[in-house]
Amino acid sequence: MLRTSLLTALCASAMLTATLPVLAASAQEMNSEQGTLEVTSIAKGLEHPWSVAFLPDRQGMLVTERPGNLRLVSIEGKLSAPISGVPKVWAKGQGGLLDVVLSPDFRQDRLVYLSYAEGGGQGDKAGTAVGRGRLSEDLTSLKDFTVIFRQEPKLSVGNHFGSRLVFDRDGYLFITLGENNDRPTAQDLDKLQGKVVRIYPDGKIPDDNPFVGQSGVRPEIWSYGVRNPQGAALNPWTGTLWENEHGPRGGDELNVIERGKNYGWPLATHGINYSGQPIPEAQGKTAEGTVGPRHFWEKSPGLSGMAFYDSDRFKAWQHNVFIGALVTQELIRLQFNGDKVVHEERLLGELNKRIRDVRQGPDGYLYVLTDEGDGGLYKVGLK
Repeated sequence: MLRTSLLTALCASAMLTATLPVLAASAQEMNSEQGTLEVTSIAKGLEHPWSVAFLPDRQGMLVTERPGNLRLVSIEGKLSAPISGVPKVWAKGQGGLLDVVLSPDFRQDRLVYLSYAEGGGQGDKAGTAVGRGRLSEDLTSLKDFTVIFRQEPKLSVGNHFGSRLVFDRDGYLFITLGENNDRPTAQDLDKLQGKVVRIYPDGKIPDDNPFVGQSGVRPEIWSYGVRNPQGAALNPWTGTLWENEHGPRGGDELNVIERGKNYGWPLATHGINYSGQPIPEAQGKTAEGTVGPRHFWEKSPGLSGMAFYDSDRFKAWQHNVFIGALVTQELIRLQFNGDKVVHEERLLGELNKRIRDVRQGPDGYLYVLTDEGDGGLYKVGLK
């Protein structure tokens, strides 16, 4: 049933190709290895936007703002008033309203999924929560918002929430979770810090998750040993989940997430503490029983949202991966031979803005969000 629903959604999505118009605003031109980039400002005035999701039928885009607002950006670039029915968020440090994705069956159920920082922990601590609500036909409210997942225990004082939401081909929902800047918890299987979890769309736990039935282990866990995964996407050619995460000082990683695997943090890392000292728990760049990254950066770009490019619009980008960079304020383009990174290019440096999210639109263009107090949404293509 899940597979059938998702295939229906994918067919519907394919019908949307080229529905997002080329706006009248003049494009800024930038150089790239594949040709001249055209970068068009779609919307400005967003307060620390975090994620964007495309609505069908030319209805625009949903954008989350970290302080707690969900807004509609029309195809003309007009910002709506905040959509009502969004949960109260814990907007401190890196916390707030985070990811937004549509249900695979959105045309039928109109469900919108949100991840966010939720307070209530002892000592005013917080954790990542995920919920869903039904978007009204007039696009002004989320109805009957229901929490389907909570990270437990709540340990964050404002750091390392993750979190990205990804539906796979069978309709399971994956959630990436930071370790709340509490390093050892990423290896603790009785906690949901530093994990990737897999649940049904209603929050129930699949019986075939790798640790179901094991005493003292959270059954939601799909894999573990991650630090602060702020990017994730489904590889459209293999159906596998890919994740990227912030290292400490150095050691940002790109990982292919597999069932039951341990990705090493903090036992294995290419980074060091911000103080310049080694990570106390680290055994080195590798550790027995852990999976190493598919690619890593010794100097941290500050990785964020990630998108696989699988459109025919710009053939030079086919089978490339694009990742936002917060620290170096760029869009990273990766070329692959199989699953191996063979080339990297840095784009959009002229914007001088923190790239928070990147998505492939239904028209084949890339759409990026900039994480600023006056953040923007930009459309990127090749001339």
